[in-house]
Amino acid sequence: MDSKHSHTAISGAGLLIALGIIYGDIGTSPLYVMSSILKSGTVPDMIDAHLVLGGISCVIWTLTLQTTVKYVLLTLNADNNGEGGIFSLYALVRRRGAWLSAVAIIGGAALLADGVITPPISVSSAIEGLKAVYPSLTQDIVVYIVIGIIAGLFLLQSFGTQIVGKAFGPIMLLWFTMLGVLGGIWIYENPIILKAFNPYYAYDLLVRYPGGFWLLGSVFLCTTGAEALYSDLGHCGKGNIRISWTFVKTALVLNYLGQGAWLLKHEGQMLEGKNPFFALMPQWFLLIGISIATIAAIIASQALITGSFTLVAEAIRLNMWPKVRLNYPTDVKGQLFVPSMNRLLLLGCIGVVLYFRESTNMEAAYGLAITLTMLMTTILLTVWLRAKKVALPLVFAFASLYGIIEGAFLIANMRKFPHGGWVSLAIGGALMGVMYVWLKAFYIKRRLTEFVRLEPYVDALKQLSDDDSIPKYSTHLVFLTSAERSSEIEQKIIYSIFQKRPKRADIYWFIHVDTTDEPYTMEYKVTEVAPDDVFRINFRLGFRVQQRINLYFRKVIEDLVRNKEVDITSRYESLSKQHVTGDFRFVVLEKFLSIENDFPTREKLVMQAYFYIRQFIASEDQYFGLDTSSVKVEKVPLVIAPVREVALKRIR
Repeated sequence: MDSKHSHTAISGAGLLIALGIIYGDIGTSPLYVMSSILKSGTVPDMIDAHLVLGGISCVIWTLTLQTTVKYVLLTLNADNNGEGGIFSLYALVRRRGAWLSAVAIIGGAALLADGVITPPISVSSAIEGLKAVYPSLTQDIVVYIVIGIIAGLFLLQSFGTQIVGKAFGPIMLLWFTMLGVLGGIWIYENPIILKAFNPYYAYDLLVRYPGGFWLLGSVFLCTTGAEALYSDLGHCGKGNIRISWTFVKTALVLNYLGQGAWLLKHEGQMLEGKNPFFALMPQWFLLIGISIATIAAIIASQALITGSFTLVAEAIRLNMWPKVRLNYPTDVKGQLFVPSMNRLLLLGCIGVVLYFRESTNMEAAYGLAITLTMLMTTILLTVWLRAKKVALPLVFAFASLYGIIEGAFLIANMRKFPHGGWVSLAIGGALMGVMYVWLKAFYIKRRLTEFVRLEPYVDALKQLSDDDSIPKYSTHLVFLTSAERSSEIEQKIIYSIFQKRPKRADIYWFIHVDTTDEPYTMEYKVTEVAPDDVFRINFRLGFRVQQRINLYFRKVIEDLVRNKEVDITSRYESLSKQHVTGDFRFVVLEKFLSIENDFPTREKLVMQAYFYIRQFIASEDQYFGLDTSSVKVEKVPLVIAPVREVALKRIR
């Protein structure tokens, strides 16, 4: 099968899937963008023609330059074997500079922080539409409904979204059709709004309108889902995304223009709590429209939750996140469930709803974090373009244009900081801290892990295997090793086998897992270190492949037995006659911070933070998918540069 073709192939089903899982965030932005722009005007909530025409012109050109040109036309080309997202892009360029890891950490953490704000603002904006039908509805009841919907959504995650996902496409098709039709009706009523296509109105608003530049913070909300569009590249393929975006953008622009047409018809009036989006609907259609909007908001939330799970799984394999448990609830490729992240997101979303209460207040927190992600994507994409040997003037033009655009959005969004923007930055900052600690600790441990040549210990392993005076520990003893060279092994493993408690076994297996920059690599190599006694298996797994080492190891053993390369029959005399398979036992070495160490201050703080976080997560054997009944977790000290001079005096 031509994988390249599968990444670009266009099909009806693919287009429908793209509508269902990619555009939830950007597709629900008409619920709150125009009300946010008007709220930020010189006279809050007053309908000003200058503000309306300029605001919609800014929205149209932001969708064009930021979403269409940068993401749909340019960034989708930076695919890692068909996969997208900031970590996939980082995997493509990470060998071009260690500093790029900081860029990826900032972008990834900010994107996860955005996942905490999106469900509350989308669902709240939709549910608040009920106030137009039931004016007596209190905000407290709205808050309870929103929390109930969000809690239900997160509780469903553990069952997978295969069944619900099939309905997403048709529902989002209905949603975008509704957006376009409602907008088109009002454009027909008041076609003067079409002047907003002229970029002069955007320029005029930003330069001449009092405080016009700061309105970019509200305008930016129309394109917050562009990063999610890139992250979901692997689910749909760039061909389906590009074709479906044409329809989505048309529907969005029609709806924004329709809202503008309605606003111009009520020029000079006050909004008085009305949402321009729901104002487009005739009274008889309101309940239907609110229902569709609520379902679309739930789908938008689902897309962000799924994207957050994928992001965490990629961060784990890039050594930027703790090795937490990953579940795969269905057979759908790429679909996974991260219980710990699900709980964190649920608590975060409920906290956001309770703190801000109304969607208009949440707008202040929304957008600031995602601007950082977009800037980081621009930096990584610039490095990728240079790696692809694109002409330097073109690379410079790209970096300059989007550096200015996204820099302006970031500065404008910084105005939100005291009004709630600090919430998203605080969440993002905490996530960045965890990622930094984990990556730094990985390099510290790797630098200080002592490796020895395996060859001098081969004879000793054979002798231990044949020594009847030592009770047999296991027929097959399996160690996970981080040694990249087949000829080496950690000193700690040798210590565990010979000194901690002599571990006699018939066959010793050393397994090394190498995470590749390609997403779905599944390869292995077997090295026979000593015939019938010592073997090493190297797994090469893509950064999106489930780490089911127990299953993969069994598969390798089956292949070796079939090829008569190894005999796994028990070597106990009585069992051997019955052709009973020997038992397998895994040993996982878990390091702890020894009191006897002498770190530099910075590294000491990093390692203390690392081991503190480790207390709250499961051990590595669960991450690697090992059978817990046959796993022995051994604690070994991480002793670094022990203090050698001790002022100890003997007395008589």
